[in-house]
Amino acid sequence: MVAIAGVDVGGTFTDFFFWHDGRLQVFKRPSTPEDPARGVVDGLAEAGYAPVELVHGSTVATNALLQRRGAVTALVTTAGFRDAIVIGRQARAGMYDLEPTRAEPLVPAERRFEALERVTVGGEVLRSLDESDVERLADLVSASGAEAVAICLLFSFSYPQHEQRIAVALRRRGLFVSASIDVLPEYREYERMSTTTVNAYLSPVMGRYLMRLQEDLARTGVRTLRVMQSDGGSLPAKVAGDLAVRTILSGPAGGVSGAFAAGLDAGFSRLITFDMGGTSTDVSVCPDRILYRTDLTIEGLPVRTPAVDIHTVGAGGGSIAAIDAGGALRVGPQSAGADPGPACYGKGGSATVTDAQLVLGRLQPLSFLGGRMRIDERAAVAAIGRIAGGSGRTFVEQFAAAIVRVANANMERAIRVISVERGHDPRTFSLLAFGGAGPLHGCDLAEALRIPRVIVPPFPGVLSAYGMVVADVTRDYVTPILRRVDGGPELPDFIKAAYATMEQTGRDAMAASGHHASASGVEKSLDLRYSGQSYEVEVPITSDAPSDWLALFHIAHAARYGHGHPDRLVEVVNARLRLRVPGQRVQISGRKRSAAPVPVAAASIWFGRRRSTPIFRREDFSEGTRIDGPAVIVQMDTTTVLNPGWRLNVDGTGNLIMEVRT
Repeated sequence: MVAIAGVDVGGTFTDFFFWHDGRLQVFKRPSTPEDPARGVVDGLAEAGYAPVELVHGSTVATNALLQRRGAVTALVTTAGFRDAIVIGRQARAGMYDLEPTRAEPLVPAERRFEALERVTVGGEVLRSLDESDVERLADLVSASGAEAVAICLLFSFSYPQHEQRIAVALRRRGLFVSASIDVLPEYREYERMSTTTVNAYLSPVMGRYLMRLQEDLARTGVRTLRVMQSDGGSLPAKVAGDLAVRTILSGPAGGVSGAFAAGLDAGFSRLITFDMGGTSTDVSVCPDRILYRTDLTIEGLPVRTPAVDIHTVGAGGGSIAAIDAGGALRVGPQSAGADPGPACYGKGGSATVTDAQLVLGRLQPLSFLGGRMRIDERAAVAAIGRIAGGSGRTFVEQFAAAIVRVANANMERAIRVISVERGHDPRTFSLLAFGGAGPLHGCDLAEALRIPRVIVPPFPGVLSAYGMVVADVTRDYVTPILRRVDGGPELPDFIKAAYATMEQTGRDAMAASGHHASASGVEKSLDLRYSGQSYEVEVPITSDAPSDWLALFHIAHAARYGHGHPDRLVEVVNARLRLRVPGQRVQISGRKRSAAPVPVAAASIWFGRRRSTPIFRREDFSEGTRIDGPAVIVQMDTTTVLNPGWRLNVDGTGNLIMEVRT
């Protein structure tokens, strides 16, 4: 069995999950934001050995986009369309903003260039691209000082030759080239141009980071590096460096993959995943499967790439509490990060949710990170007292409880967005709580949303890293169809041929990266819409018969929008295909039945008032352990709070199953 590790670099902590011959090792260490690679390599040194294979969840692309620290980028597009990236859809994100503002484009006007060419949506050449114009464009882009260039010609998905010729000329000049036919060969000009440009902007940064990381890892013995992508699968590092846009939700996607795998091991498939880390909270609904989407918006920029359907809010353990200009208490989205971190880290940080939990007694100072990191309760009390404008232990505790309630309200709204607002009843799901802070808040959120059950997996604080180890290796492909379903024989044959081409391309790519193509599973879907609609619904398919597609589409449309129209004409917009090679199988077994656990201490903990509460160590629990709340369970990577009125059972794989006592 290959020694493999998952590493998730977060805003506050870097998480490690090692698996080799049935043995596992997990730990966390503070992130190194100035150089994320150093934290990864230092973590391997701390573990004492290096795995053969490492799967990495990276925030490099995300941070580069959020902070506008990408490559100097140029854009080449069809004559007359150089400003499409700025004009966009002319939609206003805030309909009633009196002074709306929008983000500056990634490519300024002086680095946007026009190719003298034109093709039709059907691929007919109206104006051929001359070789002299190709060289003219190469000269202009080279002289602009650009490091990377995005190429997005009108309808190039129907006729890719013009983009290919320009790409060859620009690569000869030493530029990184992001061509839309490689990044997003599908319908919708603005979204295709935006996504291709974002990829050009991010890929040189991501590529340099991964190259440096691979060199450092090679010296430790790591031979293979894969990168988690936004759809919950992983890519070879070289591909991730060229298609950095696919890694924008790298870390959160790993969390959902790990959470769904853990939920299935526990016997539950209808899950709301709740990942609360140090900087943010990510939630996703899984009604018997992981849900995906392609219509992301990052900092006002549309990005169309396959991604796990995740909703993120700026509420984490490091979220800063403050009083706003109107006198209201705000928690987040600003975070104290890893440095200086919360006030209790002793580096002069601001008051945060972590400080509030410490003041309320729910975090135990001597058990934080398994005792490897000391936290200062007096510093937390002082920081909260400063923003509360008062002193006295009871006053500070009440204010700390308010901080936790506000943070919980922010996260409750996030869960409602992905459940209630999309037609899912939270009362029919289980809440799988993970992340460094998730199990602290799980019972509170379940009570607010009337979710009957909270599941805490064996290693919740590093579950994203676990998800990276068990994640499948994936490849995603899309082919634009843009044809009506009229009952004729041509469309099924056309779609069948498109799938055959995509599948062969994917199997060749899998084989080139060292994976057995014959082991690949194939998932097919179609983007369908009623004729005249602007947006489509993705429908998984297993049949070549249009009648089967249509039946599934009408059901899916009715489920999403509340109405379906079987008598209306339907259009096929895109055919999508995903190849999967199964990831590493990790079988975690809980401790077999042993004596009932004995509390290691008792503490006065706030549950609306102070209550004497037993403190347990997670490692003392075994299969069949049952305790009633209130209780606090400590372990290296997180702390779990069992509220009064709740009961905890431990299943055969070591999961904590917490339910309201009846």
